[in-house]
Amino acid sequence: MFQYKKYLAYPVNIKKKDLKMAKYIITQYGGPYGELGAALRYLNQRYTMPDGKGKALLTDIATEEFGHVEMICAMVNQLTKGASLKELKDYGLDCNYAQNGLEITPADVYGNDFTTTGMGFTGDVLADLSEDMAAEEKARATYEHLLDLATDEDVIQPLLFLRERELVHFAKFKELYDYYKKKMN
Repeated sequence: MFQYKKYLAYPVNIKKKDLKMAKYIITQYGGPYGELGAALRYLNQRYTMPDGKGKALLTDIATEEFGHVEMICAMVNQLTKGASLKELKDYGLDCNYAQNGLEITPADVYGNDFTTTGMGFTGDVLADLSEDMAAEEKARATYEHLLDLATDEDVIQPLLFLRERELVHFAKFKELYDYYKKKMN
């Protein structure tokens, strides 16, 4: 089902430690508009698609979202590499450390653990695809906010790539939505 290649969808090579930016970026791992939630949402929704076209698109995008999770984790890891416990405390990352050490765990920017509570699953193809388009737009907006906060080109370039993929996913979902809307009427 999956073919694993040992490289990221876009290279992440951050040289400067920046715990403040790491704290911001982690929201795209486990926050409400993050990559993990999108991947799980799309994998779940593929089973209610009425045909192979919808199932294939949701599977493809969900798989890509897991690649984005990997990029976010690489970014956070590189931004926190070599951080002292004092630095973790100074940037509010010590709560995670208390339970998980230096392991990156899915959370939002406030440190709240990842949850599936806000995911939209209805079993209605058009409602779910509308939710998926909205999710991609929320993720795009979050990436734009992160870009506003970023100052390091090594951080900006992967964020630009991820933002662009949100636009592509939105367009693909819109195309599928329009296809089903026409087919169902």
